Order: sequence, then structure tokens, then C-alpha cells
Amino acid sequence: MLEPMPAISRSYYALFFVGKRYPSLGFGTPRSTKAAFGKSSPLWQYIVDHSLREHPILKKLRLLTADHPWGQMMVSCDQAQLMANLVKLIKAKKVIEIGVFTGYNTLNMALVLPDNGRVIACDINEEYAKIGKPLWKEAGVEHKIDLRIKPAIQTLDELLAGGEAETFDFAFIDADKESYNEYYEKCLRLIKKGGIIAIDNVLWGGRVLKPRKDDLAAQNIHHLNEKLLRDARVSISMIPMGDGVTLAFKL
Repeated sequence: MLEPMPAISRSYYALFFVGKRYPSLGFGTPRSTKAAFGKSSPLWQYIVDHSLREHPILKKLRLLTADHPWGQMMVSCDQAQLMANLVKLIKAKKVIEIGVFTGYNTLNMALVLPDNGRVIACDINEEYAKIGKPLWKEAGVEHKIDLRIKPAIQTLDELLAGGEAETFDFAFIDADKESYNEYYEKCLRLIKKGGIIAIDNVLWGGRVLKPRKDDLAAQNIHHLNEKLLRDARVSISMIPMGDGVTLAFKL
């Protein structure tokens, strides 16, 4: 999601696209790793060819998204599969997704949830989600997806106020980077012990190595990465997949 856009565009997305990914060269592949793992590299293609088990409707949504002008914002297909596998592994029933775009990752998780499971899908732009909604229905999982079109912080606060603290099994955070810490803290309250929070874009195209003063996104991600390293409330693994994803396991 990865390569950040110019400062003006980035500010626009931070204000108006809560839950949006940032464009890059390929699905979830930053420029800094393009040579080895870029979308067009033989090695990345080998990984996909030898690991991706994509539902036919997922593939249909991926191809539809690829044709969209902002298609690069979609989570990488291999990363979305990992999220779904984790959801299935822990037998999750309640999932939070912060950042929906066209709903590829949403669909991936909904497909592995039990029939009474649900994904609280947070975004503020319904136009992109409309691309995926017919395919959610075609896949027979529309009833598992609760799309909330409003600022994600508001949705998380509503869940907490409604007594849903420590009732969710899994959360996926991939929205405006300036709010990452707040998303993390609220999700940590909503996730039960043994649950998982997945945080996307933790490498931010390599900019976390030396964040510029004018790059608030890189600064916030770097600060959260440092915080997670020392956070005794969770165990963590940072995985160099896509633009980097950290898995935080609530203790």
C-alpha cells in the first residue's frame, strides 16, 4: 500500500480516506523491495504461484480492483490470505477491519468465518466498497459483513460504549497512518486475550529508517513500531511481507 504519495496528496488521504491504502508499484509491494519481490519479479510470481489458493470470487474482485485507477491501494493477495489463515486458525468469530477499499481483504476473512461470524468493516468511502459488495453477496457472505461508513475511531468508540470490549478475536489495521496509535489502543481494548491485531505498512517503503520531519506518517509508524517492541501487553512478530505487517498477540 505502500509507496507514500506526495505530501499534498497524502494529507488529502489522511483527511478524507480513513481506511484507505496508499498507491505503490504493485499490490502491497514497496519500491524498496521491487527488485526482489516486486509484482513483476519472477521471485514474487513464484511465491504467488506456489502459495496462493484464491477463491474464484476473490480473484474476480482482485481483477476488478486492479482495473481501478487506485487499484494499487488493495492489500496484497498473499498477505490477505495470511490474514484469513490466522482468522481461521484462532477460530475467530468477530473481526474488525479498519480500511476496506474495495473489500478484497474483507471478503477473504468473511469466507473463513463461521456462518454466525461477522466482520465490522470500517471506512468512510462507500463508493469503493460498492465495487466489492455485489461480490460479497455472490460469495454468500454478505450477511457476515457489517460495513460502517463513518470515521473508524467513531465506530471503535461505539463498540466500546456498547460493551463489546474484549469480545473480538482479530483486528486488521490499514488506514490513515497518523491515527495508527489510536487505532491500536482501541483495538487492544476490543480484542480478547489470545486475539491478534495485524498492523499493515509498518515499514512504509523504508521511510521508517529515518523519518523526515515533514513525513508525519513515517514518524507515527516508527513511533508505534518502537512502542510495540516494548509493549508488555502483547507478543509481536514483524513480517517483511508487502510493506511490512506486525502481528500483535494480546497476552
